[in-house]
Amino acid sequence: MPKERLRLNELDQSKSLTQEEYKSQIKQYQLELLSMQLELHEKKIPVVFVLEGPDAAGKGGAIKRVVERLDPRLLRVHSINKPTPEEFARHYMWRFWSKLPPRGEIAIYDRSWYGRVLVERVEEFCTESAWQRAYNEINEFERQLIDDGTVLIKVWLHITKDEQLTRFKCRAADPYKHWKIGDEDWRNRKRWSEHIVAAEEMFEKTSTDIAPWTIIPANYKWHARVKTIKTVCQAMAKALGRKSPA
Repeated sequence: MPKERLRLNELDQSKSLTQEEYKSQIKQYQLELLSMQLELHEKKIPVVFVLEGPDAAGKGGAIKRVVERLDPRLLRVHSINKPTPEEFARHYMWRFWSKLPPRGEIAIYDRSWYGRVLVERVEEFCTESAWQRAYNEINEFERQLIDDGTVLIKVWLHITKDEQLTRFKCRAADPYKHWKIGDEDWRNRKRWSEHIVAAEEMFEKTSTDIAPWTIIPANYKWHARVKTIKTVCQAMAKALGRKSPA
């Protein structure tokens, strides 16, 4: 039976937390993460955490809460931007392979190889045959990682188009956040519907039994951050045979 396609615009964006709930839960999960990071290091189990979503969905804020209490010597955060000439001259997966973590360490990808079937597809930075072929390439790549013992976590933070506009305007008006907004963000916004179609097809074709996507409504940042760090905790706990965090 074919998998029913997820509709991003139908996500329940009403979930929120009080400040007291947020602070308590973040502290709890950060402590559990630190404990599991050290055990994963001892057992030489690598972790790859992929975070995707629309511009201004809160990926940076979520990553900050995941890593701020961890041992920085055992993790790397990779912010994926336009490929360099050296990267562009090779297969598109090469630059992601080269950033995989050593055994026992964590690699976080702020955007990832999924760019091939998202922005590169929508903006026509690659041919249709290339992004169509990429679904199978991605699934095989992730299978290789998992078969080799890697803990793979894939999270999509989603906001509504109206919430994105609010955040864009706040960034443009704030001198401390102005660097976060540029012409490319506004251009991507004009093709919102096309990006949604690409994302929904991506979930359909790459949310597999061994590497499922976790979709998190992110209009309320506190809820999204807690849900993200909880998702990471649960994946690590499963790999270690621990009881999954409540």
